[in-house]
Amino acid sequence: MWDPQWETFPPRHRVLRYDMRGFGRSPIEPGRFSNARDLVDLLEHHRIERASLVGVSLGGRVALEVALARPEQVEALVLVGSGLPGHEWSEEMQAAWEEEEAALRRGDLDEAVEVSLRTWVDGPRRRPEDVNPAVRSQVAEMQRRAYELQLPVEETAEEELLVDDLAQRLGEVRARTLVLAGELDAPDIHAIADRLEREIPGAHRASIADSAHAPSLERPREFDGLVLPFLAPAA
Repeated sequence: MWDPQWETFPPRHRVLRYDMRGFGRSPIEPGRFSNARDLVDLLEHHRIERASLVGVSLGGRVALEVALARPEQVEALVLVGSGLPGHEWSEEMQAAWEEEEAALRRGDLDEAVEVSLRTWVDGPRRRPEDVNPAVRSQVAEMQRRAYELQLPVEETAEEELLVDDLAQRLGEVRARTLVLAGELDAPDIHAIADRLEREIPGAHRASIADSAHAPSLERPREFDGLVLPFLAPAA
């Protein structure tokens, strides 16, 4: 999902990207794990003492955890369509997840992928034909791979939060923070972004037009135009 930025970020920054457990080439095993602790361990493995963290969706939540658990390691945060534990999801989002789960219970991965694409890539205000087919295809490939890795251990693998009370501690975030969302993303995501802007000290908020939950893929030039200047002081 970071292919566009893999071309534009390295000339200005040392860049590390990775597949979290259960995505891409990273397997997920039965048992308890912490995505945030994995990130801390990865930074330490690569001897990165201080970093700017850029995360989309789940990745945004993981970046927030690390910023609170290890504030000395985080220079800046870019939270893109970030999740937030404890958010009360709308009936529309819950219905979409139930439709996705129903497809998975039937073993229909194609339909589950399509529901996910309609929910996140298209967003509530666009039709599939309104979206760049290359972006839909790329996200479909990533989503199918996630199902293939995660479904076999969905009953036996359990993520633990490194910061249990994340939503109650937003005021403690010390890193410079940029909160982004695609203008066409779900209302729930904008509600979370609004809360992050309100409660994280000094946070800046921006939206990216003509994109939903994957603005770094859909609108890479606009994404880079917001993120790279924000990260420039850390270069």
